[in-house]
Amino acid sequence: MNKRTGESPLYAAIDLGSNSFHLLVIRETSGSIQILDRIKRKVRLAAGLDTQNHLSEEAMQRGWQCLKLFAERLYNIPPEHTRIVATAALRTAKNSAQFIAKAENILGLPVNIISGEQEAQLIYQGVAHTTGGAKSRLVVDIGGGSTELITGDDDKIAQLVSLPMGCVTWLERYFGKRVLSTESFYQAESAARHHLLHIADKMKQQSWQICVGASGTVQALQEIMVAQGMDEQITLDKLQQLKEQAIQCGKLEELEIEGLTLERALVFPSGLSILIAIFETLGIESMTLAGGALREGLIYNMLHLPIEKHIRQITVQTIQQRYAIDLDQADLVSQLAENLCRQLKPCWHISNSMAELLHWACQLHEIGLSINFKQSAQHAFYLLNNIDMPGFTPAQRKLLSALLLNQTNAINLSVLTEQNALSHQQAQQLVRILRIAILFSRARHRDQIPEIAISSQGEQLSIKIDKAWLAAHPLQAEALQQESRWQTNSHLPLVISE
Repeated sequence: MNKRTGESPLYAAIDLGSNSFHLLVIRETSGSIQILDRIKRKVRLAAGLDTQNHLSEEAMQRGWQCLKLFAERLYNIPPEHTRIVATAALRTAKNSAQFIAKAENILGLPVNIISGEQEAQLIYQGVAHTTGGAKSRLVVDIGGGSTELITGDDDKIAQLVSLPMGCVTWLERYFGKRVLSTESFYQAESAARHHLLHIADKMKQQSWQICVGASGTVQALQEIMVAQGMDEQITLDKLQQLKEQAIQCGKLEELEIEGLTLERALVFPSGLSILIAIFETLGIESMTLAGGALREGLIYNMLHLPIEKHIRQITVQTIQQRYAIDLDQADLVSQLAENLCRQLKPCWHISNSMAELLHWACQLHEIGLSINFKQSAQHAFYLLNNIDMPGFTPAQRKLLSALLLNQTNAINLSVLTEQNALSHQQAQQLVRILRIAILFSRARHRDQIPEIAISSQGEQLSIKIDKAWLAAHPLQAEALQQESRWQTNSHLPLVISE
């Protein structure tokens, strides 16, 4: 380990999964983690299991070759700061000892084959540390050889289960002939439902508030939905639509779905069939992507860091500190935006989640000033598009960046269509509220903010302000008229009246 003064220690987590091997390298910085490297290799270990559950020599060679690459990256990381675990394929393989012995020789470190329950616990811990939203949650992780389902509240697990079904094993069993048909999907979904039925009632009794997915299948779904212009919420209807797109391709080798990468295509139909069965059996309405899973769980387990109950708040506070954001001004804009939201909520149906995202945009709207004033909105857009934001989904981060790009000057409607956290109309509504809140907070003092009555009729916004205040603040009156022109020119009418 590098012992230079002030240097934070490095940590590594290796996950020998049934489909892919993963390496995560991080640096601990003041009680949080900074990702230094992510390495992933498709090994498809589970595909090498024969009918007697023996790993083939070819599959083991693929795994060992991958670990030689990982071993190079582990240089300078203390052994006590490294955790290596193996999951379903090596739990199942009767000759796993042969693979593990050589793996440990290559890495120079112990490899632990963890149980399905241990895997589920680590997945939940990784999700709890990295994922925002309601704390009562159902976590779903579809791996190559097993699927973990966990319910919990904050850091407390209520129920967990590991089921022997995964995207690699289901590929071999139900899509082995590489045919994508109604029948092959039916068989794969029926087999998954068979495993789910005996645990479904207990799972549903937990009454989770949100469902998050922590697997490659869910990551692939997010990429597809972005490419196809859908919002980030995974629903059964969307899954069925994607199944129909897959069936129309006919063969696995000819599978082409907009947004689906070639790397993921081979195991996507099998993972999709399992996810459809989970949605139907557990009555899931929607799912979003988790911020982390098994590898993050391993890291946080080594660091012994408490699970932050307000992960998004911690993330925003860290960014505010790093970029010297004026906290008083952030609060001033946030409070005014909240007031405007309350007035518009009955007609615009602004949800709590929309209001929360607007709040975080207000808290970060001046981040671009840390670079320069002239193009501060563009700098804010770039920073939020590229900064690590634990607790926020990629879609939410993209929405926040789009809001901040549009905080002043002419409105860029096209960038709002590129995000998929909210509908285009909802994103427009938040932009308009944000712009008005920032404009009225320009003097950076609450005494300079007038009483504002705001209402809407369809797309038209109307703002009423005291005539005397407008006369006493000609600069603000001029800015309001300019804002009215900018919004109206974007077919979003804004009327200022006394």
